[in-house]
Amino acid sequence: MSEHISSAWYADFFTDLPNEFWRRAATPEWTAADVDFVETRLCLAKDSRILDVPCGSGRHSLALAARGHQVTGVDLSTEAIGHARRAASAAGQAVAFEHGDMRDLDRLGIFDAAVCLGNSFGYLDLAGTRAFAAALGRVVRPGGGLVVDFGATAESILPGFTEAPRTMRTGDITVETMMEYDVAASRLISRHRFSQGARRLDATALHHVYTSAHLGDLLEDAGFTDIRRYAGPDGTPYTLGTGRLLLTARRR
Repeated sequence: MSEHISSAWYADFFTDLPNEFWRRAATPEWTAADVDFVETRLCLAKDSRILDVPCGSGRHSLALAARGHQVTGVDLSTEAIGHARRAASAAGQAVAFEHGDMRDLDRLGIFDAAVCLGNSFGYLDLAGTRAFAAALGRVVRPGGGLVVDFGATAESILPGFTEAPRTMRTGDITVETMMEYDVAASRLISRHRFSQGARRLDATALHHVYTSAHLGDLLEDAGFTDIRRYAGPDGTPYTLGTGRLLLTARRR
């Protein structure tokens, strides 16, 4: 069945129920730790121009703006961008939220740094990921910084991988997930059933799996250097079996 899953699954996946689940699941403490990491590791000056892509519902964009940065957030989910704009208005934050594809960035200008947080780097196939990395390379100024957050690196998911189902809850929203690893295409297939009262939504997500070295090569080809790998925002080194990769780089 996996070969019939659309490569552009993300265009329809992020509707109100999945988005609301993740808005609830991501705590303010998680967001603050991520933003601390970005500011510290990229040595950001005050009032830096930062691109957040994909920005989802805007939690990192808003937190960065609250610290005095000029932020532009880009996402393909109409629902997420609408929520982000309302949240910015309510918070009095002047964040520019743009609806669009993560590969269509040239129109936005040049930035001091870009962040790709929340495990979205693997949404695209190899050609699409190359195009995304190249787009980032064009809009980050020479010497500017990049942070990529990725939870589907091969070294993270393959040790001890299991297809056993799992259930997560946030308030009255429950998601039941079945996971499958597609060895022919090196991709992780996650079949979700979201429930909220009588509401049900079945949705499938794909994460293309890359090795840590492959990710580095993709970014180097896009013009980035000084690539470093961390297991989390506390700066712990990334090792085999670590569940999350935070990768930093500099534009040549």
